[in-house]
Amino acid sequence: MSMNYSAPRGTKDILPDEATRWRFVEDTFRRLCALYGYGEIRTPMFEQTELFVRGVGEGTDIVSKEMYTFTDKGGRSITLKPEGTAPAVRAYLEDHLGGQGAVTKLYYVTPIFRYERPQAGRYRQSHQVGLEVFGASSAAADAEVIELTTAFFREVGLQSVELRLNSLGDAECRAAYRDALLDFAAQYLATLEADATERMRANPLRLLDSKDPAAVDAMKDAPIVTDYLEEESKAHFGELQELLTRLGVPFQLDPRLVRGLDYYNRTVFEVISGELGAQNSVCGGGRYDGLVALCGGPDTPAVGVAVGIERTLILIEERAIPAVSPAAFLVTFGDALRAEVLELATKLRSAGIAVDLDLEARSGKSQLRQADRSGARYAVILGIEEWSRGAVQLKDLQLNTQAEIAVESLQNELTP
Repeated sequence: MSMNYSAPRGTKDILPDEATRWRFVEDTFRRLCALYGYGEIRTPMFEQTELFVRGVGEGTDIVSKEMYTFTDKGGRSITLKPEGTAPAVRAYLEDHLGGQGAVTKLYYVTPIFRYERPQAGRYRQSHQVGLEVFGASSAAADAEVIELTTAFFREVGLQSVELRLNSLGDAECRAAYRDALLDFAAQYLATLEADATERMRANPLRLLDSKDPAAVDAMKDAPIVTDYLEEESKAHFGELQELLTRLGVPFQLDPRLVRGLDYYNRTVFEVISGELGAQNSVCGGGRYDGLVALCGGPDTPAVGVAVGIERTLILIEERAIPAVSPAAFLVTFGDALRAEVLELATKLRSAGIAVDLDLEARSGKSQLRQADRSGARYAVILGIEEWSRGAVQLKDLQLNTQAEIAVESLQNELTP
């Protein structure tokens, strides 16, 4: 009995043609990170559940509704990672990546897993690129993370995006602001079910992050956090704006931007695009100075960002990404030179020249059609007579010209 299988809801296969676009995005990010002195980190796909409960926040939608959590055979609660920062913090501590006065700069490219309603650019398995900087408290660190992020969008060809910026201040400021929000939202909270009210009271800033139209309407005249900033946070935020201006990074101040995770303090930012609909954020980040200590480490300032790859790909959908094609397709007429064509392919590949060839002993005409479809610039035709005198036919598939050349000259001819 045959069975039909399909990818689980909220996931998708990335096929070879599309993978070219993925590699372009990922390789652009990796190249920029190397220029800025960031090292790559790869953390496991799953972690202890408590890491995310503590790090992301028990009252967040991610932890309360969206995590893929299971009990393993050892009775441990394990969660597929729903975001990249908490695992990076765990690795930073466990692997002793920091040092006295040291600044550690990391980047990652990773899948993340969230049980949420699939929509444009959001899947239950989606993918992110991200940055984390540990040990730097200055506004310069925030500015570098933001500038690198905007450089990435510029390098992949995005023009229609907007950087939004805010500051949440430190603990004292946030405590006063939380109280002000709860007072303002009391009437709205009274209309919610008990569990929703409890979640909002645990982190009132989530009232400003809600996409529920009723919440948006109820909070439209709410107090703004920047009115509650203490002097140090004001100075930090002012310096950040000055640095971004000097670096030529345009931004819009958004006093209602709070982000959906509990660990942020001071700087928060998003890059948004109107092309993505209501869920218009393509990346988000900020400062999380208390997270390392919350995870059991010393007080360590930190700042980072995460960029959605799928959402970035939506925005560059119309951009032409150069296809990766072989330099040549090797063609034989008849079976007599099957071993020789494999040897020639191996020699050229060893020299760093991408070539392809037929593996099914198809006719010469069929192989030439394959050569056209492959995107190769050249077809290298091995004939018994030419091969016997150390030569091949080199056909330029773009110009439709053909000439006999010595086999020993082939490598030079195919090298760009």
